[in-house]
Amino acid sequence: MEVKSGEGRTIKRRVGLLYDERMCKHNTPDGDYHPENPNRIKAIWNKLQAAGIPQRCVVLNAKEAKDKNLLSVHTENHVNLIKNISSKQFDSRRDRIASKLNSIYLNEGSSEAAYLAAGSVIEVAERVAEGELNSAFAIVRPPGHHAEPDEAMGFCLYNNVAVAASFLLNERPELGINKILIVDWDVHHGNSTQKMFWKDPRVLFFSVHRHEFGTFYPANDDGFYTMIGEGPGLGYNINVPWENGRCGDADYLAVWDHILLPVAKDFGPDIIIISAGFDAAAGDPLGGCRVTPYGYSVMLKKLMDFAQGKIVLALEGGYNLGSISNSVLACMNVLLEDKPVAGSSEAYPFESTWRVIQAVRKKLSAFWPTLADELPTKLTSLKAPPAHMISSSDSEDEDTKVETLEAVLQVALSKLKVDDGHAELGMATPWRSELSKVDVFYASFGSNMWKSRFLCYIEGGQVEGMQKPCSGSKDRNPPKEILWKTFPHHLFFGHDSSHTWGPGGVAFLNPECDCRHKAYLCLYRITLEQFNDVLLQENVYSDDVSSPLFDTNDLNSVANKKAVSLEALKVMLLQCFVP
Repeated sequence: MEVKSGEGRTIKRRVGLLYDERMCKHNTPDGDYHPENPNRIKAIWNKLQAAGIPQRCVVLNAKEAKDKNLLSVHTENHVNLIKNISSKQFDSRRDRIASKLNSIYLNEGSSEAAYLAAGSVIEVAERVAEGELNSAFAIVRPPGHHAEPDEAMGFCLYNNVAVAASFLLNERPELGINKILIVDWDVHHGNSTQKMFWKDPRVLFFSVHRHEFGTFYPANDDGFYTMIGEGPGLGYNINVPWENGRCGDADYLAVWDHILLPVAKDFGPDIIIISAGFDAAAGDPLGGCRVTPYGYSVMLKKLMDFAQGKIVLALEGGYNLGSISNSVLACMNVLLEDKPVAGSSEAYPFESTWRVIQAVRKKLSAFWPTLADELPTKLTSLKAPPAHMISSSDSEDEDTKVETLEAVLQVALSKLKVDDGHAELGMATPWRSELSKVDVFYASFGSNMWKSRFLCYIEGGQVEGMQKPCSGSKDRNPPKEILWKTFPHHLFFGHDSSHTWGPGGVAFLNPECDCRHKAYLCLYRITLEQFNDVLLQENVYSDDVSSPLFDTNDLNSVANKKAVSLEALKVMLLQCFVP
């Protein structure tokens, strides 16, 4: 293994840094946009280079994992699939296999990237465990904490952190690593890591994440605070499930001070591995939380008081390039013992945060007596206003356009009703010319949210899962903009099949805002003409229509009356249900 280090600089701590552009070969097969893309690690590396960080670190080359490393936490069938998925023998089946998995894409570079990501975390963890390095950061992709023992899931192919932890415990016992603390601060629950060490008291797994009563991805009960391990591992699995989004520095630091740090002190880990996802950062399009680079730096600094500062960070999620770059830089400054980034923790946690903290402490107190004491009312009474009362302006780092759009859509949804007035449905023959000048956002879900599938409605064609080819829109220009957002509205099925997709249903958003529900949608900015063509192809059995299903009159009705024209609704429903 070639090791390069900066010359002529004094290194206070020997900090490892691993980055390899070969992991960028894993990309969407057709080059379409996806939030988990190569630019994520490129942006981080460029930010660190601009700040002169690599020159002060021990820069390590990536190293591929061995099959025996992977088999310690994954099944043989899964390892064999990922190992061979990029080979020519899978060229005709690769997309079909990916479509059957939960939020996964695969291409000719996926196998190599997956092996490099897992092997790289092993590499840095081993060097820190040996004492060659004090700490290290592995800038890797694809991420890992969702990859189940037998199946890829949630952008993840192998569980990189779990593979490294198992390696230290089972393949290098002479290193004296008998207890590992895994801290998962990614905004999503580390479902796979939890399962892999569910009965293992050598691993204390801690995950803080948006959960919202099982409605936030991965959308199950595994991340609830009652999930505490089993058998000898009982009490060694700790989940802190947020009830709402917008949690920020104050919320996370309260959890650190009143759950994680007291338990870590009693546990006494020999090394700490962090599943370092940065999608809880302010401005992330998928996370919806508000942690700042300062917040991440303080969380990391507090953990450095344990395990003699032996800490390994492995990149997980994080999809705003600015947010992840600034957050990683803040963490690297902590590892290098630089002056911390500027920030303030004067804000208070949400009331829901205190409620969750108290519930977790009560559930775990039988296993960790340090959690048994009630938190003083004087402390828990210090709380921020409810999450839904905070304006988007309270988080300057968030993308203003997306926040404004979200606010507009939420207000519109909450006030939308059906107008029983009679709007004019008929338009002159050249209706396409008029509607081509008006832009709307079309929100898609499920199979339609991926660009390659949605584009069938615009450009024509057929993809896996469609019952028939799409004819495409008269205007075949691609969407002008693509946004990803989560909305606090229940997604329910209007009917159980569609003309294009067959069984599976068409869904609608409940107009009522409810923080217990989250709908994960992709928003495409298209013309009103294209929107009508999408409606036709999705639901109508004939393209022979002389007027649009939804015209500017209907659009104005929504804008001015906060209502959908009843006549327009009737036409759309009749067209949808009558073959």
